[in-house]
Amino acid sequence: MSAAESSYHRAFPVKGGDFAKAGNAACEIKELLKDIGLDTPTVRRAAIVAYEAEMNVIMYAWEARMDLTVSPDEVHLVVDDRGPGIPDVELALTEGYSTATAEMRELGFGAGMGLPNIKRNADVFAIDSEVGRGTRLDIIIRKNGHVPS
Repeated sequence: MSAAESSYHRAFPVKGGDFAKAGNAACEIKELLKDIGLDTPTVRRAAIVAYEAEMNVIMYAWEARMDLTVSPDEVHLVVDDRGPGIPDVELALTEGYSTATAEMRELGFGAGMGLPNIKRNADVFAIDSEVGRGTRLDIIIRKNGHVPS
């Protein structure tokens, strides 16, 4: 992205339950950010955030739209899903807490690290969830921002 460009935007649809395409949007985002020329730590953090968010949609929601905006200073990812919502957001942010089914666990998912990993790799993280409607994640990763511990 040249200095003259103010931002780049792209939307990625994600279908709940589509484990065959799990990680596709996150991989596209990672490659796109590398092609734009972002530094490796920012690309890595954005790829982690995108993958965890995408997997949460595939595992728990019916569908979502992941909106990626890249500006000169940051990567902004908004994930807005239609799904059952999260009854207890604070509990869902607890490392190791998971509502994954046995089938999801057999596939290697459901360790309860999705939301905690997103929060850890974001400079700004907001979550809004309404039971019966869905969940919205608003994530900002600043270029040359913090390094997760």
